[in-house]
Amino acid sequence: MEQQAICTCWPGATVWLTGLPSAGKTTLAHELAGRMRDDGRRVEVLDGDEIRTFLSAGLGFSRADRHANVQRVGLVAEVLARNGILALVPVIAPYADSREAVRERHRSSDTPYLEVHVATPVEVCSVRDVKGLYAKQAAGELT
Repeated sequence: MEQQAICTCWPGATVWLTGLPSAGKTTLAHELAGRMRDDGRRVEVLDGDEIRTFLSAGLGFSRADRHANVQRVGLVAEVLARNGILALVPVIAPYADSREAVRERHRSSDTPYLEVHVATPVEVCSVRDVKGLYAKQAAGELT
């Protein structure tokens, strides 16, 4: 049987999907990853929830902790992308300066970076409410 070579004709890149919780970032990333793999691309999805469980375990949700989390994810994405892998990053990353630091990391290594805001209306996000965050906010448990 003939082996199919993995396509190396495209450079690696990072596609950062940002947006509200339950906006569909992870769903889009996994769908895109499947399609890209079908085309022979090497793809990794750096899921925000998985990153928080492992790479960023112990970090909270203060501004400083959120920044640290985004920088950790950004480093991993940049290393993967620099080495020819398409890194899909569905992470909320609410602060522009944190995302800009990741963008600059990519720029300094000449690694392609694309930021996509998944602009799902809050009403739709609250219906999807995958983690129950909107329900907790409505109950006054989250600000």
